[in-house]
Amino acid sequence: MATTAKKIKKIETPIDERETFVSLQKSFADSELSVEEKLKTLYELQAADNELEKIFQLRGELPVEVSSLEEEISKFEAKISGLESLIAEYGNSIEANKKEIMDFDAEIVKYQKQLENIANSREFDSINKELENLSLLRQISEKHIGEAKEAIEARQADIENIRERIGIREEDLKAKREELSVIVESTAKEEEELQEKRNACAAKIDARTMSAYERIRASVHNHLAVVTVYNGDACGGCFNTITPQRLVDIASGKKLIICEHCGRIIVSDEVK
Repeated sequence: MATTAKKIKKIETPIDERETFVSLQKSFADSELSVEEKLKTLYELQAADNELEKIFQLRGELPVEVSSLEEEISKFEAKISGLESLIAEYGNSIEANKKEIMDFDAEIVKYQKQLENIANSREFDSINKELENLSLLRQISEKHIGEAKEAIEARQADIENIRERIGIREEDLKAKREELSVIVESTAKEEEELQEKRNACAAKIDARTMSAYERIRASVHNHLAVVTVYNGDACGGCFNTITPQRLVDIASGKKLIICEHCGRIIVSDEVK
């Protein structure tokens, strides 16, 4: 009876951001691509990223400035919305106080009519006391209306001031957007081609190596994760001397070599 060989599924270990490059070197050769092809692809990936970064540098701080202006305008508009809500509340307060005044006036008329038919001095004093209280309450409501109107005027002045500032910021934003648009448009085709090249290179590289590449780029000031040998015997990233044995390994293109000083990946000039 024929036996069917079971296919052994390879177990992928999780990518650890803290893993040593020793473990990366061990797994580097275990790939569908040859080591030489993998190193060449890494170099091409770095070259594409270098050119993309030059394009982004052309834009300078414009994207940040545009975003900052948009955020500032949005905050101004939110402040205006809050002030308009406050004005509406003051308006409601004025209407409520006006209604109270009408009610007080009606009560005053009622008590004044009662004064025409009083029976004794005690009743007279009581009605006059009510009239005094109603008059005082009426004055308080009128005061509240006056204060609310003053507050509305002050908030409206604030709104006008903010709108003027928005107008200035919108002019700045328009100019920055136009400037950025010109740069983006002039480099759009080149950026698209470079991005396609980058994506093609990244697709060939395994997730573990790609993670290490991105981590190195993020950790060095010039974002060079892959460098060649400088001046025959030094790392092209940190310019520290490379040992003769490592130079032999780099030239062979058979191993992943990491600079022991800066952690960059060093490749031979032959990959260019």
